[in-house]
Amino acid sequence: MRLHLRGCRPISPRRAHVIVVPLLLLLVVGAALTSLLPSPEDGVLGVLHRRANISRVIQPERSDSFTIIMQTFNRTDLLLKLLNHYQAVPHLHRLIIVWNNVAEPPPIKLWDSLGPHPVPVVFKEQSSNRMRNRLQPFAEIETDAVLMLDDDTLVSAPDISFAFSVWKQFSDQIVGFVPRKHVTTASGVYSYGSFELQDPDVGGGDRYSMVLVGAAFFHRRFLELFQTQPAEVHALLDETQNCDDIAMNFVVARELSALRRPSGVFVKPVDMRNLEKEASSGYVGMWHRAEHLLQRSHCLNRLARIYGGMPLHYSNIMISQFGFPNYGNHKSRS
Repeated sequence: MRLHLRGCRPISPRRAHVIVVPLLLLLVVGAALTSLLPSPEDGVLGVLHRRANISRVIQPERSDSFTIIMQTFNRTDLLLKLLNHYQAVPHLHRLIIVWNNVAEPPPIKLWDSLGPHPVPVVFKEQSSNRMRNRLQPFAEIETDAVLMLDDDTLVSAPDISFAFSVWKQFSDQIVGFVPRKHVTTASGVYSYGSFELQDPDVGGGDRYSMVLVGAAFFHRRFLELFQTQPAEVHALLDETQNCDDIAMNFVVARELSALRRPSGVFVKPVDMRNLEKEASSGYVGMWHRAEHLLQRSHCLNRLARIYGGMPLHYSNIMISQFGFPNYGNHKSRS
């Protein structure tokens, strides 16, 4: 058997040029396209990881949600009722309960046993029963907006949602449901009261200079700012066990002093109830004390002396969901 080996036919230089040039072009184009592709560590998983990091940095929940702070003393039954109510409020990130019952443990086990709950609740046990305990910048506050509520006050979910939308437009002020005012008497002494308190200068009652924080939104930075106030302010609040809400209005007003803006914006509530009579303990709030209003007038004058002047400014703005009812119809306890 014979094998015939036949050699390859040589390629002419012209034909080789025709083949090599397109190959080189393909290689160049391929390299260019490859450089545009993500690196192995920056593939699909890398892109998803990067997007996750961006979402964590933006933290939309921080600007679109709020934290409730509620201080309580000797009203465990009311507290559980209110906690259940506020669990259904939209945009609520967390509830912080400032537990002032020094001799009694908070109902953590009872609350947990009745779970699960859509919104986490944190109990902050205090070593003393002080009114200003609620004005601490707790580490658990992860939102810019804080809604502070008294432990005998039930505010409807629509009222809270509406007030939160208003606060977003006035985040450098206190936005709440309970307005109060100060007036200067003929002797130059300040007096504290509500809309029924007539101003000697203008005669009208339809204006306010404070929004109480017992039912109000404010920015969490004011809690930090409150801690830096003069020691005389903290001593006054501990001495009277009162007036921390007035002091907070002074703090905000002083921050806005250059703009001469009022410390708060009044939102007219549609459904806000006081549940104090439903407490089985029979404990009643400090506003029942005979000296309550006199004590608050005393605080106004002491705070003005401490700060070297009166920083509060008046406002007649009322924001309402359903028209503008008469100011005189808005009467509450504090």
